[in-house]
Amino acid sequence: MTVDRRRAAAALAGLLFGLVCALLGPAAPASAHAALVASDPGNGTIVPDAPNKITLTFSESVQLISGKIQVLAPDSTRADQGEPQSSGSTVTIPLRSGGGRGTYLVSYRVVSADSHPVAGSITYSVGAASTPPSEQAGAESVDPVVRALIPVGKYLGYAGLVLLVGPVLVLALLWPHRLSRVGPARLVWTGLGLVLGSTVLAIWLQAPYTTGTGLFGASLTDLQDVLGSTFGAVMLVRLGVVIASAFLLRPLLRGSGGESKADLALLGVLGVGALATWPLTGHPTASPVAGVSVVVDAIHLASMSVWLGGLVMLAGFLLRNANERELGAILPIWSRWAATAVAALIVAGSVQALIEVASFKGLYDSTYGRLILVKIALAAVVIGVAAYSRKLVRNRSAETGPRTLRRVVLAELAVTAVVLGVTAALVQIPPPRTAAAAETATTTTTVTQTVADANVSLQVDVFPATVGNNSLHLYAYTLDNKPLPVVEWTATAALPAKGIEPIEVPLLRITDFHAVGDIALPAAGDWTFKFTVRTSDIDQSTLTMTVKIA
Repeated sequence: MTVDRRRAAAALAGLLFGLVCALLGPAAPASAHAALVASDPGNGTIVPDAPNKITLTFSESVQLISGKIQVLAPDSTRADQGEPQSSGSTVTIPLRSGGGRGTYLVSYRVVSADSHPVAGSITYSVGAASTPPSEQAGAESVDPVVRALIPVGKYLGYAGLVLLVGPVLVLALLWPHRLSRVGPARLVWTGLGLVLGSTVLAIWLQAPYTTGTGLFGASLTDLQDVLGSTFGAVMLVRLGVVIASAFLLRPLLRGSGGESKADLALLGVLGVGALATWPLTGHPTASPVAGVSVVVDAIHLASMSVWLGGLVMLAGFLLRNANERELGAILPIWSRWAATAVAALIVAGSVQALIEVASFKGLYDSTYGRLILVKIALAAVVIGVAAYSRKLVRNRSAETGPRTLRRVVLAELAVTAVVLGVTAALVQIPPPRTAAAAETATTTTTVTQTVADANVSLQVDVFPATVGNNSLHLYAYTLDNKPLPVVEWTATAALPAKGIEPIEVPLLRITDFHAVGDIALPAAGDWTFKFTVRTSDIDQSTLTMTVKIA
C-alpha cells in the first residue's frame, strides 16, 4: 500500500469511527427535551367535581400531534371532547360534562420546541380514587431503527456542510487559476448531495419519530403534519436555499470566470441562510436566550465548516498539486483563516455549553455534560495539531514541508470526524437545563392525604408543601365516598419538634363539603394538622394527620 493510500485509509478510518460514535451516542432511549412542569388538575390529586378541561404546562413551547392526546374515564371510555388547543407551553384539553367518580388517565404526546417528541401520562380522581384505566396511548417509545437513523442523518448533514462550505470558500478566494477544478467540484457536489439527502431523510424520519411508529409506519397525513410544522417549514427553507445555491455554484465550479461578485455575494447570503436552519430545529430554539443561542450555534457551525472544509481542500488537492510559490501565497492566508475559525469555535462552544449545561455539576452529572467534556478533550487535541501545522506553515521546507503538513492535516481531519460524531449524538440528548426543569416539576407537587374515622372521610390537599405560604383544600365525604355536608370547619397546624404551638388556619367554606384556607408555615419538618368537622348540632369529628414540609 502506498503512503498516500495509507493516509487516505487513516482518514477514512477516522470518519468511520466518528460515524460509529454518532450511532452509539444515543444508544439509550431518546429522552424528551421538554418537561411537564404542571397540570390542572394536578397529577395524583383528587378533586370534588369533574372539571370541564385539563391544562398541561411544559417547560418550553410545544406543538400538538394529531390524535395523540386523550383522556380516559374510569370505565376506559373517552372523556375528552373536541380538539386540544396549544398556546406556547400550555395545552388545554376540553372534557365532556358530567364525568363520573373515580380515577382518570390523561395520556399525551407532543413535539417540543427543539423538534423532539414528549410523551407521558398523569392521573387525577374525581370524588375518590379508583383503579386507573390501563390504556396509555400517548406513551409510545421511539422506534429503535428511527432512533439510530436520526443521528446518522445529522452526521451526514454535518459532513455535507464541511464538503460544501469550506471548499467553495477556497475555490472562490484561494484556488490557483492553473489548477483543475474537477476534483474540488466533485467534492462540492458530494457535499451538496449529502445536505439535500440528509434534509429529505430528516423530514421522512420526523414523522415516525413524533408519532412513535416504525420506520415505514407513518401515514401520508403524518408526513403532511410534519411539513406543516415549524420543523417542516425550516427543512423546506433549507431545501430551497441549497437548490438555489446549486445554480449559482456552477460557474465557480467550472472555473469559466462567469461568476460575478454579485453572484458570489448572493451565494454568501444563501449560505448564511442555510446554516441558520440547523439551530432553528435544535436545542437553541428552546434555550432561555433563544436569540443568542441561535446566532452562537450558527457561528459554531460556520466556523467548523470553514475550518474542516479548508483542511479537506489542503489535504486532498492543494498540498499535492500546488507548487511552492502558490503554497507560499495560500498557506499564510489559510493559517489566519484557521486561527480565526478555531477562536470562533472555542468562544461559540463555550457560550453554548454555559447556556445548555447551566451548572458545573451538569458537566459531570449528565450524559450531555460528559459528551461536552469528551468534545472539549478532542477539540484540545485538534487545536494542538492545528498549532503544529501553523508552525509548519511558518517554517516549511520545499522538500518535507508539504508532505509533513499533509500528514498533520489528515490527523486533524481524523480527530474532527470523531468530534462530528459526538456533535451528532449531542443533539439527540436532553441538556441538563431540561432535566433541572423536570426535577423542579417533580418536587413542587400537591400533598394529598385522606384521614377518616367512623363518621367522616376527609381529603386534605396541601400546596406546595414547602416553607412559606401554603394553601389547604378540605373535602368531606361519607365512608361510601359521597359528599358530606359540613356545618362548621376548624383547623390548626403545629410543629412540636421545633416548639411551634398550634397555629389556627382560617377556613373559607366554598361548598357544603369543601373548604379552603391559607397558612404561612415558617419552618421545615413534620407538621401536625388537626381538623374538626361538625356535621350537625351533635355530630362532629376530630381528625389528625402529619405532613412533611420541605
